[in-house]
Amino acid sequence: MFLLNLSLAQVLAIFGSISALAVALYLLDRSRRRQVVSTLRFWVAAEQPVAAARRKHIQQPWSLVLQLVSMALLVLAMAELRLGTQALAGRDHVIILDTSAWMAAHTGPRSGNRTLMDLARQRARQYLRALPARDRVMLVRADGLATPATVFEPDHRKIDAAIQASQPGATALNLDQALAFARHIQSQAGRRIGQIAFIGTGRTAERDPGAAPVLPQNLTVLAIADDIENCGLRKISARRSATEPDAWEVYVCARNYGSRPRTVTLSLDIGPPNDVVRVPIGAQKVTLLSGRDTEATFHYRTAAATILSVTLTPHDAFPADDHAALELPRQPMLPVTVYSNEPELLRPVLSANTRIAAVYRKPADYLANDQGLVILDRFIPVERPAADSVWIDPPVMGSPIPVRNSVDQTPFARWDTSHPAAAGLRTTDFRIDKASVFEAAPGDARIGEVEAGPVIVARDGKPKIVVLGFHPALSGMRYELATPLLFGNLLRWVSPDIFRRSEISGGSVGTVKVLLDQDTLARDIKVTAENGTALPFTVRDRALHFFSGEPGSVRVLAGDREFVYSLTLPQLGYAKWEPPADARRTIPRFSSLPDVSTELWPWLALAGGAGLFVEWLLFGRFRRARRSIHTLPLRRVSRKRVGVAR
Repeated sequence: MFLLNLSLAQVLAIFGSISALAVALYLLDRSRRRQVVSTLRFWVAAEQPVAAARRKHIQQPWSLVLQLVSMALLVLAMAELRLGTQALAGRDHVIILDTSAWMAAHTGPRSGNRTLMDLARQRARQYLRALPARDRVMLVRADGLATPATVFEPDHRKIDAAIQASQPGATALNLDQALAFARHIQSQAGRRIGQIAFIGTGRTAERDPGAAPVLPQNLTVLAIADDIENCGLRKISARRSATEPDAWEVYVCARNYGSRPRTVTLSLDIGPPNDVVRVPIGAQKVTLLSGRDTEATFHYRTAAATILSVTLTPHDAFPADDHAALELPRQPMLPVTVYSNEPELLRPVLSANTRIAAVYRKPADYLANDQGLVILDRFIPVERPAADSVWIDPPVMGSPIPVRNSVDQTPFARWDTSHPAAAGLRTTDFRIDKASVFEAAPGDARIGEVEAGPVIVARDGKPKIVVLGFHPALSGMRYELATPLLFGNLLRWVSPDIFRRSEISGGSVGTVKVLLDQDTLARDIKVTAENGTALPFTVRDRALHFFSGEPGSVRVLAGDREFVYSLTLPQLGYAKWEPPADARRTIPRFSSLPDVSTELWPWLALAGGAGLFVEWLLFGRFRRARRSIHTLPLRRVSRKRVGVAR
């Protein structure tokens, strides 16, 4: 006799908890009596309520005994109590099936041009058929994550169906995680531990050198031969040139996973991804050495949005990594409309950035529906602009920020460097000939101040408003480096996209590492998937790490930098796992002993349920009928009667 589903300690713990609760309910139950009186006419309520005393003994011990026996039978049924010898009972086996991206490679004509996944499925089914029918089996699909496809299933037909439904994933094999999961789940099952069978090529991702390898003693390795020559793309990236805004610098990295050098052609073309006719823009022939990465560089000039594709030819047995595509965004531009009678004062600070399209107009030609940014130089329009605006030395009447007073020949005092518009500004050794001091609201940012108050105020909202109480080019600030920095900060605050440095990369799914600037804070980092959901990430040693197990695009915002990852390439492992020397290498022969144990749990469950039903019949349903009826004695009533009618 033995327990199959739970251990003895677990059975005692569950039954002890149930027993303690049942005894406590019997001891803490307050007694209640039903009292019958002849009439309520002479009923006199007691002055003090009768205190209900807790029971110090069990009034119905047989009811409690019957409940405890029934609960014990139900717990034993849950533990699957069996008659027989545990040594002859079934075992729990775990089949780890390699479903990494590499399993999609073709084996060639000698093996019927089947994929490695086909061979692995066939091998897994052979192992399953060799297991005794009494054994339970769990199927675990292993790629970058260990995913159980079934529970410990006694019906081997369900395991066979799960094996046939297994397909290659997109990530490389993490075998240590799969072996650790299999060993843990076997120890938690409560049955005899069987074999852990790994079926795959053993081509794994790069291991953590500090982690100890997981080598179970009950390991069986059914290796799939993968002597396949493969060359493929590992990574492509594109970034805008620092000297030519319309130019893209494209970097392509390819790897030879085989054992012999190969010469391949890397070609670039543009156009819609589903378009048959695409425009080639460049090609290079490169020689890939065995087990090495090789890089190639291309240059492409465009300001429009397009799809850039990279293709590696000739194709091989694993064509999934021979093609990758990047979506190049258009060049961001900020339209700026300047209304000024002296546009030459502002032209130098606006022409320094090639992403600014400035248009200069006279104040008499003012339009209220301008887009982008509107700069108003020393005049008040009839209607305020609907877009973001910068007001330079506005007149007192009509200023968007009320003017408190004016000051002459005053030294500049301080910058509010905590605001983005004043970031990096330190210069204060200049004087302002004439300036307006504003009455800033509580929510306004006081970017620049003199001793009398703020002279540069920013108001965040829709639209954004910046007001300068003086003209920088007509004051002592015109010779300071702070002037172009101030306008650059204002443009960055109004439209951060035009200053954001974008890097677009195409790579494989899995773990991605992004190098950050030294001054990047964790609160300024945001990682979002293609569907808009946030992805978890960690920051360690000035590097951001995140994991994506599905193909798609991931966008990373880190301060003023933007990274767009097109994770469409499969992740291939280039490390070969060596199984331990004592591991089985063939399908073991299991004994065909019959299962001589007898299941008792159905009968125990019926007996437990019947016991609870009998207890309810004897002590629950007819309890009130079996009690004696107590008549409450009437309290003595005073004989003084007034106006008694006879």
